[in-house]
Amino acid sequence: MFKETEIIKIVREDVLRILGEKKKSIPLDVIEKEISVSNNYIMQAIEELLKEQLIRSRNNSFELETKGLQVTKDILKKHLVCEDYFKQSRNEKKAHEIANILEHCISHKVIDNIKKFSTLKEKGVPLTEIGLKKKGIITDIMFSDYGLFERIVSMGMCLGEQIEVVYNIPDGVVINVGGKNFAVGKEIAKKIEVLV
Repeated sequence: MFKETEIIKIVREDVLRILGEKKKSIPLDVIEKEISVSNNYIMQAIEELLKEQLIRSRNNSFELETKGLQVTKDILKKHLVCEDYFKQSRNEKKAHEIANILEHCISHKVIDNIKKFSTLKEKGVPLTEIGLKKKGIITDIMFSDYGLFERIVSMGMCLGEQIEVVYNIPDGVVINVGGKNFAVGKEIAKKIEVLV
């Protein structure tokens, strides 16, 4: 699904976010428990962050350097905007888990759209209800299966992204997101909410 360089980038951001959330020195074993990848990826990410002087090490614990604080602010901003948005429709733990996934793949434009959604009273409708050749903005992705959620997001279907139903297929639809067409089953399409 992801290339090794993409995994390292995600792990680097996770390490910075964890250090930024805790605002103190964190032992390596705590970082390893919070990030569900092999320790090799975690160590490679930590080595890069140390080399770039974004973090520092003390007694097998890590903390942010001043330079790292600046980078971490952007990561935390994305995370918190996503988390706050999803707390409207999910519990705090699930909102946090979703934000952990989205913070790595969304742009500042999408963050701005999510902020706008937070002020809207309208709720999106399932993608299956918007009709052919209609465009909308994704307002929610309602999967409880985080593997499926992550797969959908990795295809570019994130909150705030424009989506269009291109045509119907047996038991599904073909959609366009970010200039790419995807065939999506009807059951999956029902769980993608869109504001038209």
